[in-house]
Amino acid sequence: MNIKIITVGKLKEKYLVQGIEEYAKRLRSYVKLEMIEVPDEKAPENLSEAQMVQVKDKEGDRILLKIKEDEYVFALAIKGKLPSSEEFAEDIRQLGIRGKSRLTFVIGGSLGLSDAVLNRSNEKISFGRLTYPHQLMRLILIEQIYRSQRIIAREPYHK
Repeated sequence: MNIKIITVGKLKEKYLVQGIEEYAKRLRSYVKLEMIEVPDEKAPENLSEAQMVQVKDKEGDRILLKIKEDEYVFALAIKGKLPSSEEFAEDIRQLGIRGKSRLTFVIGGSLGLSDAVLNRSNEKISFGRLTYPHQLMRLILIEQIYRSQRIIAREPYHK
């Protein structure tokens, strides 16, 4: 299986980089992983609603350029489906059985994802109703992808 994670902005926090690198290393024996960062749009602190849409649209255009037509896309969205780890693993397993071997996960910038990216996605998922920093969400996502692979392989995982 091929898994791609597309994120907005450059990850700078060393502790997050180290955690992501650790899970990426662990995932190598299960999947081919590709991580892509697209530049975030610089914006002032206080934006109007129209300006926020413009920022999300520009970031969204950059994201969409990285998605191929045959990829099954999961958009991380606070109003998305709330799967358990086991349900998430089963969704991934079922996609593989149905021949969907190219999965793409998209994490937006600090303002979220554009409507165009949300519309392109095949599924919208959430890891809770709490709001997480988009940089931290990368670590949470890759850990859950790793956990899903362990569940699919019927291997213990509780760390």
